[in-house]
Amino acid sequence: MAEKGRRDFCIECREETEYLLRKTDIVKKIRDKEYTFGITVAVCAECGGEMSIPGLIDKNVREIDEQYRAAEGLVSTDDIEKLMKIYKIGKAPLSLALGFGEVTIPRYLEGQVPSKEYSDIVKAALTSPSYMKRKLTENREKLTAAAYKKAMAEADSIERLFSVSDKMRRVIAYVFERLEEVTPLMLQKLLYFIQGIYSALHGRPIFPEDCRAWIHGPVYPEVYDLFRDFRYNPIEDARFALLEGTEDSLTDEEKRVIDLVVNTFGMYGGKVLEKITHNEEPWTEARKGYGDSIPSSEFLPKERIMKYYIAVNRKYGIDTEEGLRTYIHDMLEKASQTIGAEAGPGT
Repeated sequence: MAEKGRRDFCIECREETEYLLRKTDIVKKIRDKEYTFGITVAVCAECGGEMSIPGLIDKNVREIDEQYRAAEGLVSTDDIEKLMKIYKIGKAPLSLALGFGEVTIPRYLEGQVPSKEYSDIVKAALTSPSYMKRKLTENREKLTAAAYKKAMAEADSIERLFSVSDKMRRVIAYVFERLEEVTPLMLQKLLYFIQGIYSALHGRPIFPEDCRAWIHGPVYPEVYDLFRDFRYNPIEDARFALLEGTEDSLTDEEKRVIDLVVNTFGMYGGKVLEKITHNEEPWTEARKGYGDSIPSSEFLPKERIMKYYIAVNRKYGIDTEEGLRTYIHDMLEKASQTIGAEAGPGT
């Protein structure tokens, strides 16, 4: 989108004019291979000619570098900085820990493009604390005792924190990719709906984690522990990099179910979704005999969740967004009637 209100000298108009910033595509050959890059250009608002403004060339270099790395699947300098932050390790020690030369990571941070082989090593370390631990162990003799101890302690901590299965990580990453904002409560409910709908449509669970019946609805304790440790917006935490990129490993049928849930249930906040789960059979069955004092250890068996959603699918056709929206509407109606009945007359 063009930005107005900026001025500089236009060599065509021979005077200072207002300019607009636009995106344009250029074709560039790198190592005998052609790439199309989207770069920013400044265009004179008077004559439409391109203008050279301060800082634009540097910006274009950064844009091309970022897009080239993305096209070739190479890590960015931001990825490397996140890796250093996650494991509390300096650039030279990180180089040695990964089995590189001592100046390799410093050069990458200065802009040198890594080889695919070295890039894949950095990526693996960024997304897998167990892989990072293996590299630290392999190259222990190259590191100072203090650097090794600190990085290994962080790797142990993160490995315990990210105890969810690979499939659960991939599902969470894809949910965050599709939705701009996800609260912990909302995420828990979306995971429950994804599990139920996927198992009903495909006859098997999408991830192995067991769900439990907590007072605020279905909860996956491992996910609760993970996001409780993120004090602020999870996406802004460097450790979120351990989730990024994993969504690419999902199958088309898995992504389709997540899209169905995100495009329907994902339009509501966590408290609304909680009302829906509190009126579903898996939850009401778990609550029997406990009332509001339901213990956090109470399981919501995968089989019970799947059986319930198979019945829902027969009635509503939850393999479509239309069917899911009808189901959500009916469940919210049921929730409002339940609240009215519990309130009683004259309240």
